[in-house]
Amino acid sequence: MGKVPVKIKSVVYGLSPYQQKVMPSLWNELVNKMTHKVTENWLNAILLVGPIVGTYTYINTYQEREKMEHRY
Repeated sequence: MGKVPVKIKSVVYGLSPYQQKVMPSLWNELVNKMTHKVTENWLNAILLVGPIVGTYTYINTYQEREKMEHRY
């Protein structure tokens, strides 16, 4: 059996390097979306950010205490 050539139509999209507005709606709505997510899930946000900030603060104070220990 012979093969029959089939023409394929394709669309190729390109982005100009001079195009300035690639995703304008993403950046315009990012702040609104983030505030909506945080206000909607404030308890989960606190439970996620709280331990991270607490650990960071503890490490910084521990290092500062260790640096100043030789002065006493």
